[in-house]
Amino acid sequence: MNLLVTLLALLATTALLAWGVTAWVLRRAEALRLVQMPNHRSSHDHPTSNGGGLGIAVAGSLAGIALVLLSGWMVGGLLLGLAAVLAAVGLRDDMAHLPARVRFGVQVVVCAGGLIALGDLPALALGGGLGFQVTGWVLFGLLLLAGVWWINLFNFMDGIDGIAGVQAVFMLLAGAVMAMWAVPEAIHSPVWMLMLCVAAATVGFLLLNWPPAKIFMGDVGSTWLAFMVFVLALLCVQAGWLSYATWLVLAAVFVTDASVTLLTRMLRGERWYEAHRSHAYQHLSRRWKGDRKVGHRSVTLLVAAINGLWLAPWAWACVQWPAGSVAFVVAAYLPLVLAALWLGAGRPEPCLPHDRRVRS
Repeated sequence: MNLLVTLLALLATTALLAWGVTAWVLRRAEALRLVQMPNHRSSHDHPTSNGGGLGIAVAGSLAGIALVLLSGWMVGGLLLGLAAVLAAVGLRDDMAHLPARVRFGVQVVVCAGGLIALGDLPALALGGGLGFQVTGWVLFGLLLLAGVWWINLFNFMDGIDGIAGVQAVFMLLAGAVMAMWAVPEAIHSPVWMLMLCVAAATVGFLLLNWPPAKIFMGDVGSTWLAFMVFVLALLCVQAGWLSYATWLVLAAVFVTDASVTLLTRMLRGERWYEAHRSHAYQHLSRRWKGDRKVGHRSVTLLVAAINGLWLAPWAWACVQWPAGSVAFVVAAYLPLVLAALWLGAGRPEPCLPHDRRVRS
């Protein structure tokens, strides 16, 4: 009972602090040079405060530091320090654009540092029952690539009000519930508690980011949050609570849209590295836009529904019947890939008269 009360108090404090810091950024946005003007890749049509994800980073980091001090979990301290580096670079980029090579270089170094801090991770089983496993430096390289891609795609998908926050909360809460079911003792681990704390910090931010958003997450929030979700997922895998497949399914909406969009743009011979607004969720939000509040909220709620009603059961199946994980991953992803293609992921938006070039 004492543990439950302490945890609830920590979660409430984390959410309140995240809201408070986000509200402070909102009030000081102009002085901090954190006002985002509409541009050709935006999904908003008026100047909006940016960098609200600082609330997530500050509140989540302080909660993590508290858990590290209480438990002596030194690896957690190292990971929080690496995440803080990403947040600092992201905040600088939100204030004044940084070259892509600088941001990418920092992401590679931080992800490599995170993997080194984690140490040995379980082999990645491929090929179903064929027994083919990826280990050692090959696994390190694949996870490094996955980590950098996840940070970038999470940032790409942070394009309409509430969507990135909803995705992170879903993944962290679903992962925590499944870990608790698989290994009840997990609730005593600082890793499990930090998952809830990061989710709580994101909820505090969402109070001001829900459509129509008063403030955007910005790179300071999206990069910090993406990295924390990535390393928390690996910590769950390392502890034996959940598998790589489970987390791959939980991330499916973001992974599918970003990956299909990138591949489509490359196949079309476009400059795939340039800013755009041709993700499937962006196409859909424009179809439903009517006004920004309706379009953004409808797409964000649809993503939440897909996560809860379609992906959560498949992720659960990976936990319950690990031998069938490859088939479950394919079953979870296939309809999403088809939907992304149908919605025009990676294809340029139609040039309609009076179309407002309206990112959130």
